[in-house]
Amino acid sequence: MRLHKTCDGVTRRDILRMGTLGTGAVGISGLTMPGWLSMAEAGEIAASGAKRAIFIELVGGPSHMDTFDLKPNSPSEVRGQFNPIKTNSPGVEISEHLPKLAQVTDKFAILRGVSHTLAAHELGREYVNAGSRPIPALKFPGYGSVVTAERECDMDIPPHVAIPKSGQGPGFMGLQNAALETKATPQFGRPFSVRGISLPGDLSVDEISRRQQLLKRLDRRFAEMEADDQMLQGLSRFGEQAYAMITSPRARKAFAINEEPESFQKLFGEDPFSQSCLLSVRLIESGVNFVSLQLGGWDTHQDNFTKLKTDNLPKLDAGLAGLLNGLEQRGLLDSTAVMVTGEFGRTPKINTRSAEGGRDHYPRCMFMLMAGGRVRGGQVIGESDDKASAPRHEAITPDDVAASFYHNLGIDPTKEFESDTGRPITLVRNGKIIPELFA
Repeated sequence: MRLHKTCDGVTRRDILRMGTLGTGAVGISGLTMPGWLSMAEAGEIAASGAKRAIFIELVGGPSHMDTFDLKPNSPSEVRGQFNPIKTNSPGVEISEHLPKLAQVTDKFAILRGVSHTLAAHELGREYVNAGSRPIPALKFPGYGSVVTAERECDMDIPPHVAIPKSGQGPGFMGLQNAALETKATPQFGRPFSVRGISLPGDLSVDEISRRQQLLKRLDRRFAEMEADDQMLQGLSRFGEQAYAMITSPRARKAFAINEEPESFQKLFGEDPFSQSCLLSVRLIESGVNFVSLQLGGWDTHQDNFTKLKTDNLPKLDAGLAGLLNGLEQRGLLDSTAVMVTGEFGRTPKINTRSAEGGRDHYPRCMFMLMAGGRVRGGQVIGESDDKASAPRHEAITPDDVAASFYHNLGIDPTKEFESDTGRPITLVRNGKIIPELFA
């Protein structure tokens, strides 16, 4: 798998030491939780219906100007090389290099004018992966860890699978709510195995069982010495679940994308991201509660347009369109919340670092996508100004999107959790549910 490194290479700790955490962006007009629940009970707003979720992270920060928020009437140094095309939703236009997604916009909502102020990759990723602005003293959990804690899951199925890795750890929710990371992406036409689920070498289930009994005896001894240690509790749970998954045909079958009929495989492209989208549908169908996906390469300071049209946009187009069509075909879209985001947008004005130019970090304006559950597709929520440089009206914040994502899953975004030190922590501190998403 090809790794994509972002440009700044600055760690979260370094940035926090420099004191770059400023004040939050202004939120979009919305409802408080009591007001929202009151309207829902009165039948004015549809109740949430999603049971599981898929979170897609576009690592590096995709350009909103060249994907889902084009400005064809802007000056050439802003509008870029791409043209908008019509979609199957009246009045909604997206990039010409997303033709497959243009045929399924009725299945998702586009959020424009999403805004925050964290222009560093790592801090931006933490913000959009957790829905709360990062602070020095606390690590917030990613969405998948919250869903793992809030949703029951069969022991022989992992509750959260990250392909190939998770963009945000479990934070204050503890190791027991971390994701199972595949460490690789599936390849077209090849069997896909995950270390810890596929039996290695010539090991038999009986041999694994004997080893598990030994581990249990050791775990009991450790537990006697460190009964309150959160790390050991997490490891104990992982050990039990790893054993259940290794010995479970159901779990191994969940990853066997080569068993899908050819007619279903044709919904997806042959690149690793598309195959990861295919795998995610299969995992959701098998009972996995949360799947995280990553598509990197969006840090386009140079050669922005060539990189997008020849690599990233075709992959996103094939994979995400296949995912939405696949979920719908399997009867899973109404019960699966889907969220797509990068850590920020990119500058409206094209730089001159390369012959064709590029776009730099720009958190003041970006897009996000939402689908599934009770989300009403075929609409655009929010608006940017005529150069996509800022929200035209009140901004949508990552906190608002997080509150809406949790609400779509039936999880109260204002719920309080306790850290391992007993500190009460609100799940989403400042977000408001976006009513238009569910209207």
